Amino acid sequence: MARKTQPVLSIATAIAERLHIPLCTDRIVKVKQTPQLKDITEYDKRMEALKDAFTVSPESTTGRSLLLFDDLYGSGATVRRIVGGLKNLGNAKAVYLLTLTAK
Repeated sequence: MARKTQPVLSIATAIAERLHIPLCTDRIVKVKQTPQLKDITEYDKRMEALKDAFTVSPESTTGRSLLLFDDLYGSGATVRRIVGGLKNLGNAKAVYLLTLTAK
């Protein structure tokens, strides 16, 4: 069941407004359906399931320092794939991570 509101988006919006910086919610796009990661316990299998699952828009990320928000940090596989995309495909200068909770 999908949440009515995404807590991570609410927090990111509030931080962006308070700091007067842009909030970009469309720089990373999931382009491949993946299985539920909670059902995959091995890190290598998680990484394989997430291979080519995301794309980024380099025209809006090239040379920028970005702050990535995540609601739950588990194994780090999703973050690793997204950061890899932002740096390799998106040519981001730097990517920082803010996670709300950890497993």
